[in-house]
Amino acid sequence: MRFVCSIAALLCLTLVAGCGSQSTRPGEIAEGSPYPTSGSATVTGDFAGYPGVEPFIRRMQQQGFAPNQVAAVLSGAKREQWILDAMDRQAPRPSTGPTGAWIRYRAKFLTPENIANGVRFWQQNEAALNRASSRYGVPPEYIVAIIGVETRYGGYVGKTRIVDALATLAFAYPRRADYFSGELASFLVMTKEEGIDPFGPRGSFAGAMGLGQFMPSSFRDYAVDFDGDRHRNLWNPADAIGSVANYFKSHGWQAGVPVAVRANVQSPSAARAMKSGFDTRYGLSELAGRGIVPAGNLGGATQVSLLEFDVGTGYAYWLGSQNFYTITRYNHSSYYAMAVHQLARAIAERKGS
Repeated sequence: MRFVCSIAALLCLTLVAGCGSQSTRPGEIAEGSPYPTSGSATVTGDFAGYPGVEPFIRRMQQQGFAPNQVAAVLSGAKREQWILDAMDRQAPRPSTGPTGAWIRYRAKFLTPENIANGVRFWQQNEAALNRASSRYGVPPEYIVAIIGVETRYGGYVGKTRIVDALATLAFAYPRRADYFSGELASFLVMTKEEGIDPFGPRGSFAGAMGLGQFMPSSFRDYAVDFDGDRHRNLWNPADAIGSVANYFKSHGWQAGVPVAVRANVQSPSAARAMKSGFDTRYGLSELAGRGIVPAGNLGGATQVSLLEFDVGTGYAYWLGSQNFYTITRYNHSSYYAMAVHQLARAIAERKGS
């Protein structure tokens, strides 16, 4: 979440590079700090001499790290060319008309297996999900669906060392160096605060971690200790559940408001001419004047986004509430948010909730 590449765009690669989920904290240090108290402040290895290294060490000094501590981590990190290649493949492709993109995208997530596994995950973690829903106002099925879309309920959390991913992108990917340098800084602070060996955590090749695929900055801002063990562990289902719910609540989730409803469209060509997307805002009266009306209850919402989905034979239109927008704070994509919404509804229906 909150990172430069679309999680869903990376999902196929993440699945290929995935590994089984784990409930223990990776690289946990039993006592003391995971960082050395002595040693050289000179960086050796793959990142020696990179222009961003020395400024990064100075930056971390301002956050309480000795130069030798940062140098020890960077000297042990590996530059992974395949990560740079994968990032370059994420460039958006222009669309020339309806090609069925939404149908193909949806099919990746709304499978019988994924729905059944979502029900199973819900049943196995029902107490934590009910508690998170009560505390944060987010229905359990949406928490489950996020974890399902991100990691197949913890089945594919990624096997790339986070320190390698973030160092590679911070120092060898100039286009987004500032962003990933910030994430690397957050990662080092996170591991120090949580008593974790910085070489232990593994996740996606963009640096996302755990069942909910939090980036390090999101971990620091939104991860919660939901099982009471005084650690925030996103590889643990309870902490991941609480953290996803807290993220949604912190980004404006409104309890009891529908996420999206279908739109009845009088003139498809007129709708096509309008600006659409999760970041649009239209009053219902304005839309009605253009022949677009909700086909269901919007729970009192008066401002909605107009959402357009390529279904091959044309375009389908939906109206999104604030809660739809909140889901896009996890991944800035209308397709992503709609996949989460529809998977959530399918899981709830299958479970009978």
